[in-house]
Amino acid sequence: MLNKTFFLLLAGVIAAAGAQAQPAAGDPNKGQYLAAVAGCMGCHTDTKPGAVPYAGGRKLQTPFGVFYGPNITPHPSAGIGKWSEADFKRAIRLGERADGQHYFPAFPYASFTGMSDTDIRDLWAYLRTLASDERANQAHELRFPFGWRRLVTVWKWLFFVPQRAGVNPQASAEVNRGAYIAGALSHCTECHTPRNFLGGPVKGRLLGGGMISEGRAPNLTPTRLKRWSDAQLKEFLRSGATPEGDVPAEAMEEIIRNTTSQLSPQDLGALIAYLRSLPALAEEKR
Repeated sequence: MLNKTFFLLLAGVIAAAGAQAQPAAGDPNKGQYLAAVAGCMGCHTDTKPGAVPYAGGRKLQTPFGVFYGPNITPHPSAGIGKWSEADFKRAIRLGERADGQHYFPAFPYASFTGMSDTDIRDLWAYLRTLASDERANQAHELRFPFGWRRLVTVWKWLFFVPQRAGVNPQASAEVNRGAYIAGALSHCTECHTPRNFLGGPVKGRLLGGGMISEGRAPNLTPTRLKRWSDAQLKEFLRSGATPEGDVPAEAMEEIIRNTTSQLSPQDLGALIAYLRSLPALAEEKR
């Protein structure tokens, strides 16, 4: 009888320890907010009327050719329904597919790698709630030799450091939150930092302005933004309205509609505080 009681107690302790070791389930409501902040809709939803959200097909024009955003609904074959949370985390942190092959850096994992474990888990929980869609992924149309995935190994060696976002102990909590939003979640650096001929970020020019398919993404350092007050900048990021009465370019208009206008007041304030804290970089000559 004593032995039976002992083994029952031992089994209970082991079960409790195992349950404690399991990661907490993600929060899909928080994940939905993160999906907006990360702009997932923009790359993973076709622009055609009636397109299924997150079912892929978005055409992304780059200097290296055309990329098509993949289906990330829970469909078991067309989407990521067979993925585990570990597979998803591997994609976000390391830029690797479930089969171990590299993603092209058009998928901004160089920024997403900084996301926290909790945010990755919440985002994953939200994606699992999406309606499944059978739309097949479309093959990229890349110029030679950029379609060779093996070359991504070299690109990663040169430009990619898988690591979580750091905290600047000399900055306020608000500025650090803004840095996390701009650098990891919203990946502002992907468009607003200039790139070299291999697509790697130019050192020392963080958010100093970069070339995109529509022309030029502007300098986001205080050199340019000092023209606007915080209130004017907030209004632009919420509605797209500028103090001069101009309207944003099509790409930025979409980002405002799907991303920056969805930021909470606290996160919007943090983003602006971070941009104000950046070193002022001179405008590059065109």
